[in-house]
Amino acid sequence: MRPDERIYVAGHRGLVGSAIVRQLRQAGFNPLITRNHQELDLTQQAAVQQFFQQNKIDRVVLAAAKVGGIYANNTQPAEFIYQNLMMASNVIHSAWQAGIKHLLFLGSSCIYPKRAAQPMSESALLQGSLEPTNEPYAIAKIAGIKLCESYNRQYQTQYRAVMPTNLYGPEDNFHPTHSHVIPALIGKFHHAVSHHLPQVEIWGTGQARREFLHVDDMAEACIFVMDLDEQVYQQQTQPMCSHLNIGTGQDIRIQELADMLADISGFTGEIVYNHDKPDGAPRKLLNTAKINQLGWRAKIDLYTGLKQTYQWFACSHWANTSAI
Repeated sequence: MRPDERIYVAGHRGLVGSAIVRQLRQAGFNPLITRNHQELDLTQQAAVQQFFQQNKIDRVVLAAAKVGGIYANNTQPAEFIYQNLMMASNVIHSAWQAGIKHLLFLGSSCIYPKRAAQPMSESALLQGSLEPTNEPYAIAKIAGIKLCESYNRQYQTQYRAVMPTNLYGPEDNFHPTHSHVIPALIGKFHHAVSHHLPQVEIWGTGQARREFLHVDDMAEACIFVMDLDEQVYQQQTQPMCSHLNIGTGQDIRIQELADMLADISGFTGEIVYNHDKPDGAPRKLLNTAKINQLGWRAKIDLYTGLKQTYQWFACSHWANTSAI
């Protein structure tokens, strides 16, 4: 990667996109090209094609997505599959039409089967049924991977895909019903402490296991993968299994996560688990051997990352708008 490359970061206001923009700027990459949703709706094919034709772009980071937790995925399956399919299809195809050789697509660990062997390796893709609560989102992300692979095979592009584990950090979505587990719990505990509530209710049994990666580690991994020499990248991938897992290689029970956040927030009340609500997949741990062998490892430990994220949340507008 050259510092003078014109890099378009799709989804620059989101959790991952904003972290990638921060790190690219710190590394001296300029100019970066960004558009918000009002300026460019990535689900509209004609608008996306026009954008790529009118802007000289050397490299694309496709971090834009419609994301959410179990509740959002369960109640909006049509929106999750449609919007994510359209964004991936429009951006990847339009990038190819514009002659762009380099693109990074960001997926999700939910692409793997619900009962995949743990830790989940890249080869587990399409080897079983998906977790029903987020199947539409997962299918859209799988389609994005296969789009990248198909253009690489037919047109010799260098479109790469990374599959992060569960992410958290500054600029996350802390909506009380549409967020992922860490921002949802941060909002719950902060609200309980602020209003002197005796209990915090958490969905599920608390026994499901999850792996969590700080978004700054994820951004560093993205830049690392983008910068890999093609021959080096191909040493750890295959033409039809070309994606790379990004994670820490460690997971914890949701109950342990809740205990950490109770300690960080200062909550001393009772934590109640609602067994009538879904746990989701029983375990989601990624096998990160390939990215580790290429030379990248996560640096931020979970407790430190949670504390930093909680402090960011407490000073943000979310703390006043995320009433549980």
